[in-house]
Amino acid sequence: MKFEDCVNFANENPVCWLATVDGDKPRVRAMGMWIANENGFYFSTNTAKELYKQFKENPNIEIGFHKPGDIEAGDMLGTMLRVSGEVEILDDPELMKKLVEERPFLKEIPNLFIFRIPNGEAHFWNMGSAFEPKKFIKFGN
Repeated sequence: MKFEDCVNFANENPVCWLATVDGDKPRVRAMGMWIANENGFYFSTNTAKELYKQFKENPNIEIGFHKPGDIEAGDMLGTMLRVSGEVEILDDPELMKKLVEERPFLKEIPNLFIFRIPNGEAHFWNMGSAFEPKKFIKFGN
């Protein structure tokens, strides 16, 4: 598997679970990814959320994407992609303009910001590979 496979999987299954650390406690929430490309995985939210504070205190995060299996074919769990790395908060007016053009409902969100995971590692999981060593795909610098 290559990083391109991760990008394609994430773009095809953009709803994911994002995990942060708040003090010494894990926090997980569902997120809708904006886009993934050769530069990483991109998201948006606003600075009023606890997520922003958690990023500032500890930028290490993990996200999990899921593609359901074919239950009738006996695949109850499907395939998962886990991505871990450090958050990078972006201050790019052109990128923000593109985000709001693609998602006009975000115009109403105050203090909107874009973040991405530019570097890290990812791996796929399904029942067929459950007991095999993880095959990590490194990405970024």
